[in-house]
Amino acid sequence: MAPLNVFLLGAVVLACALAAFFFLRFWRNTADRLFAGFAVAFALLAIHWTLVALTAPSDEHRPLFYLIRLAAFVTVLLAIVDKNRHGS
Repeated sequence: MAPLNVFLLGAVVLACALAAFFFLRFWRNTADRLFAGFAVAFALLAIHWTLVALTAPSDEHRPLFYLIRLAAFVTVLLAIVDKNRHGS
């Protein structure tokens, strides 16, 4: 993989990790489960992009990493549904 691609993937990992910490801080201040769900989702995305950056493009297990990404999106959906069902 080209060095620029690895650098950009590292920037994406950093952005996801920062977003996770951002939402974690809001969850600690408000105890709102929506923020906890978003923090977990962004942490999962950071893990996903880290694994993608560390593997070769031809690695046969690489498509399985997208299950982590799916779990992140499902976590977001569940957090939103939970927020709408239980209210503020």
